[in-house]
Amino acid sequence: MPDTLCLWLRHETRPNEHRAALVPADARRLVEAGIRLTVEESTQRVFPVHEYASVGCQIAPQNSWPSRCPAQGYVLGLKELPDLPARLRPRHIFFGHAYKGQTGAEALLRRFEAGGGVLLDLESLVDADGRRLAAFGHWAGYAGASLAVLHRRGRLVAPLARLSRPELDERLRCSVAGESLTAVVIGAHGRSGRGACEALRTAGVEPSRWNSAETRCLDRDALLAHDILVNAIGTSVPVGPFLTEEDLYDPRRRLSVIGDVTCDVGSRLNALPIHDRATDWEHPVERLCRRPTALDVIALDNLPSLLPAEASRAFSAELWPLLLELREDSPVWERCLNAFRRAAGSLTDE
Repeated sequence: MPDTLCLWLRHETRPNEHRAALVPADARRLVEAGIRLTVEESTQRVFPVHEYASVGCQIAPQNSWPSRCPAQGYVLGLKELPDLPARLRPRHIFFGHAYKGQTGAEALLRRFEAGGGVLLDLESLVDADGRRLAAFGHWAGYAGASLAVLHRRGRLVAPLARLSRPELDERLRCSVAGESLTAVVIGAHGRSGRGACEALRTAGVEPSRWNSAETRCLDRDALLAHDILVNAIGTSVPVGPFLTEEDLYDPRRRLSVIGDVTCDVGSRLNALPIHDRATDWEHPVERLCRRPTALDVIALDNLPSLLPAEASRAFSAELWPLLLELREDSPVWERCLNAFRRAAGSLTDE
C-alpha cells in the first residue's frame, strides 16, 4: 500500500443519478485521517463541489479519472462506468452488478481483465456472515413503495424528479377519499423491506409483511388479493417465481401495481420473471397486461436517487469507516477482492 491512500470520487455519468458515495461531512473525516481525496466536478450530484473543496478535497474536472487518477489510487463511484476506456485500471469501488450473470456483466469483467484493473464491488462489501455493511436498501424500499402508492392513486408524475423526504411524504399523505388500499411487502424484514413498510405506513397503508416463511409455500391467491406488491427480497440463490404469466390473467386478481425494488431483471435470481427489463425515469411504469384489470410494474434500478440527499448521507455514514481500512489488509476488502477474482476466473477464453 502507498503511504498516502488516494481516493478519487468520480462524477456519475448515468442520467438522473444524483447520489454520492461520500457526502462532504464524511469526506472531511477521511481528509482529516490523512487520505488524499479528489472529487470530480459534477453537473448532477446533489452536493455541490464547493462543499467538498471546503473540507479539504482536491477538485478535478468531471470524467478525468481515466487519465488523472494515480496508478495506486481507488476510483470510487456508485453506478456503471462509461463505455470508455475499454481497458480498466486501476482499482474501482462501485456497484458493478457483475457476479449474478446480469446483462453486461461479462463485458465489464473483460474490461478489467484487459486493463489489469480490479473491481471491489460494493455488493460484496459484507461481514463474515455475508451481511451487507454499506447499502442503500432502506431508501430503495422507501422510494419503490412510494412510487407504487402514488401510481395506484393516479398521482405519479413522469418524468420523475429528485425530491427531499418532506416533499415525498407530503405527497404520500394525500390519500384518496374513501380509499382502502392493501399492500404486501415480500422481504419485509430486510433493509429494503423495512423501508418499504415505513413508506406505506406514511401513506396510511398498513402492509402485510411476508418473508421466507410465507414464500416457502406461497399463497398466490392471498398475494393476488392485494392492490400493491412490493418485491424487496435479497437473495444469492434462485427462488421460485412469485408470479407467473398465468397469474396475470387470473380473473380473481386484484393486484394492480408491482414495485420491484429488488429489480433482478436479466438475472437467474429474478423472482418476477413476468417482466424482463428495468423501467426508467422518463417511463417509470410498464404495463404488463390489461385484462382482467390493468397490472403495472415499476422497476427502477436506482430508486434511492429519488431521495439523493437522505440516501447518500445514510450510505456514506456506513461506508467511510470501511474506507479507512483500505490502508490495511482488511478481511472486509479481502472478501470483495476474492469475489472479483472468482468472477474474473470464471470467464472463458474467447
